[in-house]
Amino acid sequence: MTISRRPLLLGAAAAAGALAATALPASAAPATGGKHPAPKPTVVLVHGAFADASSWSAVASRLQKAGYTVVAPANPLRGLTADAGYLSALLKTIDGPKVVVGHSYGGAVITQAAAGDPSVKALVYVAAFVPDKGEQLGELAARFPGSQLNDALQPLPDGAGGTDLAIQTAKFHAVFTADLPASTSALLGASQRPISSAAFTDVTTAAAWHDIPSWAVVAAQDRAIAPDLERFEAERAGSHTVVVDASHVVMISRPDLVTKVIKSAASATS
Repeated sequence: MTISRRPLLLGAAAAAGALAATALPASAAPATGGKHPAPKPTVVLVHGAFADASSWSAVASRLQKAGYTVVAPANPLRGLTADAGYLSALLKTIDGPKVVVGHSYGGAVITQAAAGDPSVKALVYVAAFVPDKGEQLGELAARFPGSQLNDALQPLPDGAGGTDLAIQTAKFHAVFTADLPASTSALLGASQRPISSAAFTDVTTAAAWHDIPSWAVVAAQDRAIAPDLERFEAERAGSHTVVVDASHVVMISRPDLVTKVIKSAASATS
């Protein structure tokens, strides 16, 4: 498959990841003609709201088998300002070039966290928010129809006087994981991690995609983030874009495709 700036539409298939991603060293690549090839970048996989790092398991395992070092951190989900600060600090602890990947809300986090970091060579957005400087995710989400997320949310106390948001379990499959088996969706809904409501009102202070090449996977059957918003964001960022007939959790249902896009980004910028 060739990744280009012109969207491609691919068919659907379902597969689910199981184990949480961890950071493992890439296997050493053999020398060619007496010269060592350039080292592969570390791939940092940032999950979004209502999920955890295990949502990247199927992609992470494929990347590791291809010789990439993978880091899949636990996104705190405490609001864009706090989460981007956490990721920015984490990126500074990882030596060498990096490809940073964000799913859903994780796309907003990498957008702010990677700004001004010369070690980040590519950004990959997977069914993601891709805000510009000065934007709020709540306002951005409301620009295009098609999302069913707002009506599916329920408020929860965060234990510190604030409000967390979670998806009602009865609506989790329809809104978030429509192309996964119902049994898998039920487990993901039961183990979802709520997100602080601040995530939707914090103002984006920097947008790394202005200076760093980006790739985007648009999920055409997404009911959490409107597909038209994903297309708009990808076009605005000048991203190399692939459109796939999948739900919001495309990295679980289509791990081969998402892995291929990440590897394309890594190869193009190494």
